[in-house]
Amino acid sequence: MRTIDLLMKELELESLYARRHLERVPMDRLDFKPHDKSMTLGWLATFTAILPSWGTLTLARNEFDIAPPGGSQEDYTIATSTEALLALFDRNIAGVREALARVTDDQLDEPWALKAAGHTVFSQPRGLVYRTFILNHLVHHRAQLGVFLRMLGVAVPAVYNDSADEKGGMFMER
Repeated sequence: MRTIDLLMKELELESLYARRHLERVPMDRLDFKPHDKSMTLGWLATFTAILPSWGTLTLARNEFDIAPPGGSQEDYTIATSTEALLALFDRNIAGVREALARVTDDQLDEPWALKAAGHTVFSQPRGLVYRTFILNHLVHHRAQLGVFLRMLGVAVPAVYNDSADEKGGMFMER
């Protein structure tokens, strides 16, 4: 099996679980923060929905500047409805899915750089960046959402196995 095929299967699985978490975000609690150092639920959910777009950039370009000179042109407005949040996530997952379908295994070995204000923060093979900076990053923030949901008394979706609230996980029918 090609590396791309494995990455596509992983994207499908992880995006399913992330979407189930986003579906449960209580829109009347977007300002919730479990700690002063935490981000708000609204920003965490919106960022989780935005993050797959970084995968599209990772696969389509050789670098990404998170703080470009002159400022970012990205719209990072917090989604205030479940419909808007899910539409943002679905659009960004569709974009990364398309980008992944176009990339070759050889392109995954090419160097890729994360920059901030034009300065290289790190440079690694594109495939490693996609797995760590995108997929693992998505899993990380999905897990944070799970903690926020638990603290707010919202049922946490099953992921790889049962949650305290739901049976299933990766063995559920999709």
